[in-house]
Amino acid sequence: MSGLPSTTHALLTGRDVLAATRAAGTLLPGRRDRPGVAAGLVAHVVVSAAWTAVLAATGRRGAGRGAVAGLAIAALDLGIAHRAYPAVRALPRLPQLLDHLVFGAVTGALLDRPYRTDQGTTSTTSPGCSVL
Repeated sequence: MSGLPSTTHALLTGRDVLAATRAAGTLLPGRRDRPGVAAGLVAHVVVSAAWTAVLAATGRRGAGRGAVAGLAIAALDLGIAHRAYPAVRALPRLPQLLDHLVFGAVTGALLDRPYRTDQGTTSTTSPGCSVL
């Protein structure tokens, strides 16, 4: 879902729908000047997993808090990537910013959901925490 803003923007403006995915591929070591869809998918999974772990560890739960965190992530990610990676710099900035906002909101909302325990009840504590 987090790629929806940039994908929609690309469709509405006639731009390449996979441009952001290809550009993300340049973030992998040794691929700075070689964008690619497969590399972009790998980069997106790695970066998304890392930021999800950060949001989970810092307690950024809920769509609102997640959205704010997504904007902070965008400032960091895009600030660095726009300076260092030409393929990322070539992308329209607003859709990329919105992608990060949606990522944060969705991730925050999902982290806020209770999970099912082995006993069939729900809990909002950390998995494996039997103290509560």
